[in-house]
Amino acid sequence: MRILISLLSGVVFGLGLMLSGMTDTQKVQGFLDIFGEWDPTLIFVLGGAVLPMVVAWRIAAKRERSPLGEPYPAAPSHRIDRKLILGALMFGVGWGLGGFCPGPAIASLSYAGPGGLVFVIAMFTGMALERRIA
Repeated sequence: MRILISLLSGVVFGLGLMLSGMTDTQKVQGFLDIFGEWDPTLIFVLGGAVLPMVVAWRIAAKRERSPLGEPYPAAPSHRIDRKLILGALMFGVGWGLGGFCPGPAIASLSYAGPGGLVFVIAMFTGMALERRIA
């Protein structure tokens, strides 16, 4: 059951990324170009993602187990340290230069062509290197 729910969630997430424009690198880069020809439309995507999650986190905080009966993972640290800042910086630079973040990059593999594939390979290489370095 868990695999089926995970698959369904991934499909819905991928479709949402595609419909919202998050897999369109030019749209993402237009959103990030605040000093040029800024395209603010992805703010609605951000709001559409953050607001339901705030509600979901409030509901989950009152429960001990997930709807599938498994315990929730431990809450992440709220510490702002060097590792967090460097990771956020690298994520932002990669997002700005490539026009992809991890979810949309994977969702766009079926149509992004060689550029999308190169981005995903570089992303997974970076993840593997981080684990070895850490």
